[in-house]
Amino acid sequence: MLIESFIIFFALLIFFLLVFLYKATFLVRQAEVVVIERFGNFHTILQPGLHFIIPFMDQTRKVLWTFSKENLNGKTVFRFSEYVDRIDLREAAYDIPKQGVITKDNVTMEINALIFYQITDPKAAVYEVVNLPQAIEKLTQTALRDIIGMLDLDESLSSRERINQKLRMVLDSATDKWGVKINRVELQEVNPPQDIRIAMEKQMKAERDRRASILEAEGQKSSAILAAEGDYLSRVQRAKGEAESRRLVAQAEADAIEMLKAAAPNADPLPYMIALNYMKVLPEMLKGKDDKVILMPYESSALMGSLSTIKELFKNGSVK
Repeated sequence: MLIESFIIFFALLIFFLLVFLYKATFLVRQAEVVVIERFGNFHTILQPGLHFIIPFMDQTRKVLWTFSKENLNGKTVFRFSEYVDRIDLREAAYDIPKQGVITKDNVTMEINALIFYQITDPKAAVYEVVNLPQAIEKLTQTALRDIIGMLDLDESLSSRERINQKLRMVLDSATDKWGVKINRVELQEVNPPQDIRIAMEKQMKAERDRRASILEAEGQKSSAILAAEGDYLSRVQRAKGEAESRRLVAQAEADAIEMLKAAAPNADPLPYMIALNYMKVLPEMLKGKDDKVILMPYESSALMGSLSTIKELFKNGSVK
């Protein structure tokens, strides 16, 4: 009996030692901490690594924490809360659910946000607030109502970056005593009422049509200006060409008169020039039907005299 009692006692002792060792050993992973209380009071914070505590005297502080479950598309499915004994020091993203807010011009719209926060003081995160994620959620919803309430609808839709910055500053200042750093705030969806969206779509369509009409009118105007400039330049070039042609003809006639004066100093070159023009026009007048009646001008005697002058010029060999 004594031996059996000794064996039972020894087994219980070993079991107690194993339980004691199990309760006294703590392995904390990287980027996590554990808050230890001794007799209900804060004692220490276990950093990453292997630690030993005194069982039954030292206990981990369990805190209530809210989590959000998401599907593969990143949409929040549901939220749940549970007690945890390890505080994660990594940056975490918390999805603020969609809520209704009222703008400065009394337009109700739905808006939600995404908060990126990081715990910098685990002791404050445990003892200064109950359920830190939920507290951040409620604070964000309240701050969003205040910020959107100071803006009208157009500002709320077009000033998203400014709203993000202002909301981050408000949250970072309010959560500082909780040992939390708000790194970023992103508005995800800003949905005005259905009738406002329809009106905005019509306005955008009208604006696009107006811009298209302006661009088309400007294109037609530019095309008309270019066509007018091209026609003007063409007319200028034609006028210059005609002027140059007339100048060359006049110069040729003047040269011909000078040649006639040089060949026959005592003769009048004017009848000669008139005779040549008559001779150039006469074949054109005789073209066509044979029943044409040609009326010679009354200066025909002068023409005949000019022909006689030409004959004399060629006879003398003056004109070659």
